[in-house]
Amino acid sequence: MKTVRKGVFPAAGLGTRFLPATKAQPKEMLPLVDKPTIQYVVEEAVASGLSEIVIVTGRNKRAIEDHFDAAFELEYYLNDRGKVEELAQIKTISELASVSYVRQKEPLGLGHAILCARSLVGDEPFGVFLGDDIIGQATKPCMRQLLDVFERYGGPVIAIERVPRERTQQYGVIAGRDIGGGVWEITDLVEKPAPREAPSDLAIIGRYVLTPDIFPILAETAADKRGEIQLTDGLRTLRKRRPMYAVAFEGKRYDTGDKLGFLKATVEFALARPDLSDEFRAYLRSLHL
Repeated sequence: MKTVRKGVFPAAGLGTRFLPATKAQPKEMLPLVDKPTIQYVVEEAVASGLSEIVIVTGRNKRAIEDHFDAAFELEYYLNDRGKVEELAQIKTISELASVSYVRQKEPLGLGHAILCARSLVGDEPFGVFLGDDIIGQATKPCMRQLLDVFERYGGPVIAIERVPRERTQQYGVIAGRDIGGGVWEITDLVEKPAPREAPSDLAIIGRYVLTPDIFPILAETAADKRGEIQLTDGLRTLRKRRPMYAVAFEGKRYDTGDKLGFLKATVEFALARPDLSDEFRAYLRSLHL
């Protein structure tokens, strides 16, 4: 079995739920406290052992490339002013991993975005990270938890968590057999089922370990009624050809693609910061909420 070295980050979405803030900047660059959301997810990939990052971008996403590139003028300025700590933070970003980019020219769905990375991934297994889902409060990174299961069973692995039945229509949902240790063997996947039709309350979350045989499947997957190629549809076909697994990961998921979720994440991340927590907590208490 090949070692998973690469992570694919679909980042071509228009971020319409955060307009007008995303009119001229990528939603992936919106900050949680003082760090863009995509950096948290890239750091998770690196902490999980991945060394090559493939970001699928679109129009007006240049800020993402600039963020993970070296910034010589800024580094010179910080060094000249003796701002040692800030300089170290900036240099660390460009040294996180090897980062490459590929364009998704049209918003044709998550399955299509992953297909765009085919030439850069090649014939090897890879991780997929959806930047809206930030996983915190875990002793082991979420992707590392999936990789451990992949290395044990040798099949594609998907992150899942239980959601209220009335919210199943917001997610892909699995049917499966519990094989212990928080792992399910998947028997089916359904995209956004109505609560009465959902096969379970186990929702697919934005972390995957996929094998390269997903690429020809996605290339042949028909678009849905919105003209998009859904990853879940491709995974249903892949599951018929090989065993597939799901992991109820340890940690807390923050849905930063939703305004309320983004606000909750901002508050909790700020409260977890030693340099901010005391004063920020006192401020929140002063509001008498």
